[in-house]
Amino acid sequence: MYCVARSAWPLAVRAMQCDSRRSALLCTVCPCHQAARCRQSCSPCLACWVRRDPSSGHFLHVALADVEKTATPRKLFLKTASLDAMSESLKKCYIYLNQTSRSFAAVIQALDGDLRQAVCIFYLVLRALDTVEDDMSIPLDVKIPMLQNFHTYLYQPEWRYDQSQEKDRQVLQDFPSISLEFRSLAKVYQDVIANICHKMGAGMAEFLEKKVGSIKDWDTYCHYVAGLVGIGLSRLFSASELEDPVVGHDTELANSMGLFLQKTNIIRDYLEDQQEGREFWPQEVWSKYAEKLSDFTKPQNIQAALHCLNELVTNALQHVPDVIKYLSRLHNQSVFNFCAIPQVMAIATLAACYNNPQVFRGVVKIRKGQAVTLMLEATNMEAVKGMIRQYTQVIGHKVPGAGMSGVRTQKIVVKVESLSQCDGELMSRSHLSPIYLSLAMFLAAVSWQYWQTLTHSSEKYVHGQ
Repeated sequence: MYCVARSAWPLAVRAMQCDSRRSALLCTVCPCHQAARCRQSCSPCLACWVRRDPSSGHFLHVALADVEKTATPRKLFLKTASLDAMSESLKKCYIYLNQTSRSFAAVIQALDGDLRQAVCIFYLVLRALDTVEDDMSIPLDVKIPMLQNFHTYLYQPEWRYDQSQEKDRQVLQDFPSISLEFRSLAKVYQDVIANICHKMGAGMAEFLEKKVGSIKDWDTYCHYVAGLVGIGLSRLFSASELEDPVVGHDTELANSMGLFLQKTNIIRDYLEDQQEGREFWPQEVWSKYAEKLSDFTKPQNIQAALHCLNELVTNALQHVPDVIKYLSRLHNQSVFNFCAIPQVMAIATLAACYNNPQVFRGVVKIRKGQAVTLMLEATNMEAVKGMIRQYTQVIGHKVPGAGMSGVRTQKIVVKVESLSQCDGELMSRSHLSPIYLSLAMFLAAVSWQYWQTLTHSSEKYVHGQ
């Protein structure tokens, strides 16, 4: 017999709805019959979303509708995402979110309050914009005006684009559903999303006609496609009042959050970009090691390729101190998880890429078990600092004896290790309990069931488009 409460989900999940984060929690009505030790009354926990089948004795999931009847809406996001309460266009938006995002869908769906819908729509708008940029089948004389004017399409109810060949083309084909939900957002959210979309589209159009030459160009390009995302998200966090105004005002730190993620992706995706005819590694760096960026795929050039790779990883690591400072300012747990999980995934990815010839031969990925561990544990500042310190040490141990960037790499590793110690000024988030919310477990247990229901109920609106 398998007790969900005692074996499958940690206390972190059940604490999600407890009014007292410091309480020791055990379920009051779980089949394991453990006594409750919560100082204040708790809503039914995730462990209570099972019931015993009287005929077989097995534990079965309770319908989400039954849970909504008894659970308080304070912490339960499914309450606000009830199928009955959602418009058809919003249902489709959440379906598109799950179809187009492998990494962000889960953390977006766990955000608190109306911030969840704002970030969902923000993501889909930028996904549509990015799909236009990535689509090599769109002629430049069509693509450039589209990118520059994309923010205006948010206010054009019928605008859509049916000619895309990209895998995520559904967000362009059904852009009216996305723009409709955009216009239903609070004006403060609309203003942020439209402003960022405008700036990003202009930046993308600029780099369609010029290459990433210098390090400054690399930073500028990454600002347009990712730093602006960090700035926009930070402004949404502050607009929701879940975070302090300083989070939205400090654009330098928010920009660094985006640059760190984008540079990691660019470094990791070298081979894929080469195969697709795209080049995002800065010429100022790679030209020191090869005549053409594509030369790094040749076995005889592997040492030069590794030197270039290591120099770019070192450049990306320079954003980590800003990442630590940014995360230390966050107060809302769902926002912290949303921000922290991608960052620890990025530092783990950089550690896997550093001095690794596989970057030029195939795909470098962190192991699934490793990814799950990172998601489970990246729920408080102490844990995140520990992960950052761990992976920067991995990089430090891999620094080769030769190479122009080795000394710089060791310097930044030492700096990050110092900043990621678990004591000192940056430990301002110690009031956030590491057991408040475990995203991976929560979404594994709940989101699958929810999205299965949502997909089946809404697929007639999606198929055939």
